[in-house]
Amino acid sequence: MIELLTANTPNGKKISIMLEEIKFDYKVTKVNINQNEQFNAQFRSLSPFSKIPVIIDHKNKISLFESGAILMYLGEKSGKFYREENKYLINQWLMGQMAYVGPMLGQHHQFHHYNSGKSEWGEKRYFKIATSIYKDLDDRLSNSEYLAGDYSIADIATFPWIARHEWHDIGLKQFKNLTRWYSIISKREAVKKGYDLLKKGETIPLV
Repeated sequence: MIELLTANTPNGKKISIMLEEIKFDYKVTKVNINQNEQFNAQFRSLSPFSKIPVIIDHKNKISLFESGAILMYLGEKSGKFYREENKYLINQWLMGQMAYVGPMLGQHHQFHHYNSGKSEWGEKRYFKIATSIYKDLDDRLSNSEYLAGDYSIADIATFPWIARHEWHDIGLKQFKNLTRWYSIISKREAVKKGYDLLKKGETIPLV
């Protein structure tokens, strides 16, 4: 049994989507980040940076933090969406999401959505970076159906961030290859269920 400690964020949604895709038995323990539960001692013993998500593999008596590491573990454990012969390419796009796509779009969320009007410099900077991310992903997807060839944990990691495209106000439809990719993934039943797990009724935003 996998226990998923998580909240309703893009990083949390990555893991619930993956667990649905690989059809593992799992249970969810909600972490209320709005009430700072991520900072309590018990959670910090599992996640030293006080970040969700975390998984506990009770059968193997192991816990993991950091969504990218969790996806790699689940990919190896299930033998799905992390093909051995393609790991180097998958890892590059996964690390790109972890180091660039997620953090930069997260900053764009802060300046453009949560704190709009408080920093013109911040809004312009992260809008520009977010637009570049869309263009870079679109360029890649002009040459590949998915980010690393076949559907993989790299796509699962990236999708929940692009699913907030309505917040970004960049215009997803302007990027035809990214739109195609997004539309295909959004129709997967496991993606629908995993995305909606913690907030029933929160459907994936349409293109």
